[in-house]
Amino acid sequence: MPYSPLTAGRLSRLEWSTDTLRSKTDKVAQAKYDSTQEADSKVVARVHELATKYGVSMSQIALAWQWAVGVTSPIIGATKAKYFDDAVAALNVSLTEEDIQYLQELYVPHPVVGAV
Repeated sequence: MPYSPLTAGRLSRLEWSTDTLRSKTDKVAQAKYDSTQEADSKVVARVHELATKYGVSMSQIALAWQWAVGVTSPIIGATKAKYFDDAVAALNVSLTEEDIQYLQELYVPHPVVGAV
């Protein structure tokens, strides 16, 4: 069960870092994702490309990708009600097999960091 399916928000926007409090202070997320930023940024670009193609948010593409490969209960860590709406809307996104392969092609598994 992925506990950070949106990679601490990095799959929901093109910019790697933002000016949010979480982006500035979440040391676990920084340790988990900053070491793979170069590879992950390529995946983020592909998520953005598909979001544009389908006219949906990047979060919806990222979650639809996970549901397409068998994840049934991602822990999205929503901090605002609109994030729940976005996650639910992802259930209506149908990715093709080509889309799934396109996203997975550049994905690099991450080491476990911060989990007990």
